Amino acid sequence: MNTTYHIHFKGIVQGVGFRPFVYKSALQFQLKGWVNNTNDGVHICFNATNTVAKNFYGFLLDNLPPLSVVTGHKLEKVKNEKFNDFKIIESDDHIKPQLLITPDVSLCEDCRKELYDPSNRRYQYPFITCTNCGPRYSIITALPYDRHNTTMEKFKMCDICLEEYNNPLERRHFSQTNSCPDCSIKMQLYENGKITYDFDDLNKITEFWRQGKIIAIKGIGGYLLTCDATNEHAIQTLRRRKKRPGKPFAVMYPDIREINKDCIIDDAEIKELHSNHAPIVLLRLRKQHKTGIAGQQINNGLNRLGVMLPYTPLYDLLLQKFKKPVIATSGNITNSTIIYQDSVALKELSSIADIILMNNRDIVIPQDDGVVLFSASNKHKTVIRRSRGKAPVYINPEIKINNKCILATGSMLKSVFGFTHQNNIYISQYLGNTETYEAQENYETTFEHLSGILKPDFDLIVTDKHPGYFATNFGKTISKKHNIKRIEVQHHKAHFLSVLGENNLLESSNKILGVIWDGTGLGDDGNIWGGEFFVYENHQISRIKHIGEFDFILADKMVREPRISALAICRNFPDANDLLQQKFNPTEWNVYQNLLKNTKLKSTSTGRLFDAVASLLYGYDIQTYEAEAGMKLEKHATDFLEKHSTKSYLQNHDIPEHFVSFITGEILKDIKRNTGKDEIAAKFHLTLTDYIRKVSDYFKIDNIAFSGGVFQNSLLTDLLIDSCPEEKNLYFQKEFSPNDEGIPFGQLIYGLQNYKNSI
Repeated sequence: MNTTYHIHFKGIVQGVGFRPFVYKSALQFQLKGWVNNTNDGVHICFNATNTVAKNFYGFLLDNLPPLSVVTGHKLEKVKNEKFNDFKIIESDDHIKPQLLITPDVSLCEDCRKELYDPSNRRYQYPFITCTNCGPRYSIITALPYDRHNTTMEKFKMCDICLEEYNNPLERRHFSQTNSCPDCSIKMQLYENGKITYDFDDLNKITEFWRQGKIIAIKGIGGYLLTCDATNEHAIQTLRRRKKRPGKPFAVMYPDIREINKDCIIDDAEIKELHSNHAPIVLLRLRKQHKTGIAGQQINNGLNRLGVMLPYTPLYDLLLQKFKKPVIATSGNITNSTIIYQDSVALKELSSIADIILMNNRDIVIPQDDGVVLFSASNKHKTVIRRSRGKAPVYINPEIKINNKCILATGSMLKSVFGFTHQNNIYISQYLGNTETYEAQENYETTFEHLSGILKPDFDLIVTDKHPGYFATNFGKTISKKHNIKRIEVQHHKAHFLSVLGENNLLESSNKILGVIWDGTGLGDDGNIWGGEFFVYENHQISRIKHIGEFDFILADKMVREPRISALAICRNFPDANDLLQQKFNPTEWNVYQNLLKNTKLKSTSTGRLFDAVASLLYGYDIQTYEAEAGMKLEKHATDFLEKHSTKSYLQNHDIPEHFVSFITGEILKDIKRNTGKDEIAAKFHLTLTDYIRKVSDYFKIDNIAFSGGVFQNSLLTDLLIDSCPEEKNLYFQKEFSPNDEGIPFGQLIYGLQNYKNSI
């Protein structure tokens, strides 16, 4: 006897072809009923026997659409209702949104085949998409994800596209981005102060590249600045105009074969490049660059290159026509937010780009490209930047939210916010350095957009302790405006909670050692922390050790100038004065010496220790971008260890009481002995790993969790993994970056753990 059953799916189940999938499956099972989208997921109602209902339910779970992620599902009997056929019915948006938002998705293989098939009506159409690819989050204006709730609303489909859209058996059924050359998204070309509408000659773009022109191209999450990656003059011009003197550029290649000519690449990296989120992957450079790329001008002497594949049909068409790699960097002035609005692009990018290629599909919210790194020997994956294709979704069923609605406002340099809502976790894309006004505006705009879509009612706000952060003051403002309780969590404790949460260690019965090393964070004692050892036990965090204090002066100037870190760290080593004094003019030397004598502010920053060593060894005294000196120090150490072996400074020593003083002394001795600089850099890295191991042995803790920007150093993570004894368990960040982008997730964990005491 047939009964009426209801299935509810939660998660990423909209904009991924879920309803057509259910429809086809229902026809296969000869069921009658309906499926629809609502603000809390996908609902299915149908007539069936108990056995058929369970089989249908199991079949759906076993054959989910490739882009879907189901976080909750339920089959239940409901009041009997008779159906005559199976339908996809109109979406229901009358309840508060509870579903996860689908991230943007790179070009799928089916669309790529059609793109290059001369017999296909979408042949070489630059905006080809289907239910398995294309923009999602970047074009959503409201939920549920239907065409009228996206920036595609203004595009009227032609008869054939409309037929595809309404046909449940088509791959483009309810594909909200559906269009074709007959109802197309139009391109516009801005050149010499004039706009050419309905532009479609992509060969002209490749010719501009060959002429050495810089072209700004509108993508999914904003504009990219591009030029020929083999043209040194074009790259130097781009650096000058973008005000980016040294920071490496990313390079977009036509395909894996071309990448392999310049970079060492393995299966894990290939898989990442081809993934749905298609990030930039930092690959190891070969000695010879067979494509002819201007390696030195692109990455400024580093041994890795940021590489990506074309992730939109427009990029794919252009790169296949050009047949060479191009620079592909965010369309902005360095440290500002990626530009995504056409009017702003015309105003701001015309001073950088010779040509601007626009289109009339609006972007609602900007997103940079994600960045991922795999270590050389262990293929340990580290997320450097989590953005397009990943945000704003984070899925971890082990985190118990219990309907608590908490806002975490994040940090400053790697600004990201997050919140819990309807038992889901949302973490925004990378939003830039909120020291800049543009990034602050981007932060506010993105918050208003995401909260406007989901309509959360916050019960609690968690911020960093630093009173000067834009994110902290943003949280304070919302707290006062809406009378919401606000609590603070120390920066490095948030880092620790982030890695604990990702690895599902929050309920662990074992002690966990947290090694949290970064550049800057306000400590509980008012000093600048960054080289911390914590213990997590019974939901409590205790600071048990640090690398040793040294004087902290000149605030952000010290961060930008590694020579100042070297001066501060070598203060108690008079023999270093001859080495240091040449780095400063007489006035600077006298002023800085007086500051060191009178300052009461201390630091334990491992990031500043890296800066100091890079300055002492190689004269990297001024940084043109964040962590430049540390990255170059890692490169030198890597080069040495690829050819030689060496021992750490701690080989025959116990744990030093003041690690910074110990290792500084050893390095200065080696410099005096004329030990090779690269060997000293290698010994420095090896000593850090030995130090961590010795600290864990001393405190008898075998579970070690790592976070903080220092652990973006892939040599360091490889050395830690390689030297790890069997009895020790190492835990790293997974989905989130160890840098400050991971802070909001840790703040959310802190809020969840302290919710009862805070409300």
